[in-house]
Amino acid sequence: MIRTINLTKRFGQLNAVDNLNLEISPGEIFGFLGPNGAGKTTTIRLLTGLLRPTSGRALVGGYDIQKEPEKAKKIIGLVPEHPFLYQKLTGREFLNFVAELYEIPMEVKKKRIPELLSLFEISEWENMLMESYSHGMQRRVLMASVLLHDPKVIFLDEPLVGLDPRAGRLVKRLFQELSQRKVTIFMSTHTLEIAEKLCQRIGIIKDGRLIALGTNQELRRKVERYGEMGLEDIFLKLTGGSEYEQLLKYLE
Repeated sequence: MIRTINLTKRFGQLNAVDNLNLEISPGEIFGFLGPNGAGKTTTIRLLTGLLRPTSGRALVGGYDIQKEPEKAKKIIGLVPEHPFLYQKLTGREFLNFVAELYEIPMEVKKKRIPELLSLFEISEWENMLMESYSHGMQRRVLMASVLLHDPKVIFLDEPLVGLDPRAGRLVKRLFQELSQRKVTIFMSTHTLEIAEKLCQRIGIIKDGRLIALGTNQELRRKVERYGEMGLEDIFLKLTGGSEYEQLLKYLE
């Protein structure tokens, strides 16, 4: 469902994404991890057509995101870390606006919007301007808008930021349900506990290069000589370098 072929993005002398090769199956929940500045958000922007690659290709649902952007974007949902929402629209007006962009039929729209407002528990505020919403409520509206057109692939950059525990739990269950329906989820997050519990496979990127790829068990085998380790330990061991080693020595 997602495939990258030597995907590369340079900003001047900086290789933000360096020859990235990935293949992600339908229904897979894929975790994309890395330190700050590793290239996670840049990769998502490349995969969703918000940035042009310096070289290489990105395909979503078999469509080249650069050559067939409209076909690819019709099956994509995107939850960026810092979304832009029209503050002078109500929650319902914003969902109607998104439905029009995706040319969702009127009969479908009339059914889907109330369902999603109810699912994310924002029906009570649907006719209030979004400028009056809390950050968490705005994230809920954004999640609802992403699901309106039944995307086959959902890209999420820090999906649980700003959500309270109740909403966070709802979203995690929703991801699992979508996965069972063969919706592919590409998730970039610093919340390693979420990645460990939800993701079937994990890729770790550092300095623009993919340095590890596999299931939790496969990643553990890469560092098995260090004994039993959770995903957080594995992540730090693979990405921490000398600073991590110095910290361990200091703590000893």
